[in-house]
Amino acid sequence: MKTILCYGDSNTWGYIPGSATRYPPHQRWTGVLQSSLGGDFIVIEEGLNSRTTVLDDPTKPFKNGKDYLIPCLDSHAPLDLVVLMLGTNDLKHRFGLSAFDIGANVATLLGLMKQSTCSCSGGAPQVLLMAPPPVGRLTKVGSTNFPEIFRGAEEKSTILGRICRKIAQEAGAAFLDTSEVIVSSDVDGIHFDIEEHRKLGESVAAVVKALSGQSG
Repeated sequence: MKTILCYGDSNTWGYIPGSATRYPPHQRWTGVLQSSLGGDFIVIEEGLNSRTTVLDDPTKPFKNGKDYLIPCLDSHAPLDLVVLMLGTNDLKHRFGLSAFDIGANVATLLGLMKQSTCSCSGGAPQVLLMAPPPVGRLTKVGSTNFPEIFRGAEEKSTILGRICRKIAQEAGAAFLDTSEVIVSSDVDGIHFDIEEHRKLGESVAAVVKALSGQSG
């Protein structure tokens, strides 16, 4: 039995584009991953709306991904694999970060995981870093003004995948550029439509199987 922890933001939580509600467990990419892998794996979903990499959001407390990462790893230990997909919320205009700044933040999280002892062997866990896809057509949904919140994010988000690939290589982590698999929804420009969750879950399952030495 192998245990996988998926650490991410609202797109790991399963946020339905254009709403404040959540896809059912089996429709989220983490649920698709679990279904695709079968009973030899346990998939733990650790998604949190508005979670950043290492940043304190003045408008949303308790969203700093760095603060909770080690307690989360220790809580769910022992772990065979950690799947990390963060960075989208770092694109918010209020933070004023470049894509390279965001990449450095992601690298900080990978460094913390290297120091962890949460794996089954008592050392660092294997890590799969996933670069989020570029933002889509940003729209205002209800009182949430995505075009203003993510002002300037479009261009930065298109190069984040390339930056994350290099960071993963340097850290010895596996890597998946989700932009090669899915796109962000045009409903709000940030979240994933249900079909994209399916495609992502199946793609992650293929990577996990390869990492585990399985075929098919």
